[in-house]
Amino acid sequence: MNAYRDRMLGLVGDRPALASLEATPAKVEALVARIGRGGMSRASAPGKWTARQILAHLADGEIAVGFRLRQALAEDDHVIQPFDQDLWARRYEALDGEAAARAFCALRPWNVALVRTFTPQDMARPVMHPERGMESVGIIVKMLAGHDLNHLAQLEQIAAQ
Repeated sequence: MNAYRDRMLGLVGDRPALASLEATPAKVEALVARIGRGGMSRASAPGKWTARQILAHLADGEIAVGFRLRQALAEDDHVIQPFDQDLWARRYEALDGEAAARAFCALRPWNVALVRTFTPQDMARPVMHPERGMESVGIIVKMLAGHDLNHLAQLEQIAAQ
C-alpha cells in the first residue's frame, strides 16, 4: 500500500469515517476561534504550513475530493486527476484563513449529504489513482476523514501555542 494512504487510513482506524467527516466543521470553527486572526500566520513547527495555509488546503481539498467522488460515481473506469498540493499552496499565504474555514464549513455538509446516499456498491466502486493505484470510493471517503484528523492535529498544535 501507498505510505500516504496507510497513514491517512491509520489515523481513522476503526472509527466510522462519516461521523468523523460530520464532526470536522465544528472542530475547525472552534480551532479558528482559538487561533484568531492574529494566529493565522503561526505554524505548528518550523517549515510547516501556517494555520492560514492549512485552512486554505482544507477548503481546496474539500472541493477536489468532492469533485473526485462525483466523477468516480458518474464515470466507469475513472482515473483520478492528481494535484500537487505544494503548487496549490503557493498562493495560500495571500488568502484569508477565516474565509477558507468558512468555505470548508459550507462545503463539507454538501459532500457529507452525497456520501450519505452511497450504497455498498457505490463504496466498493473502483477508481484508479495514478500515484496510489486502485482504490475504492470507500477508501477515498475514509482517507478524507484521515486527512481531516491529520490537519486538525496541526491546527490544535497551533491553537495551543
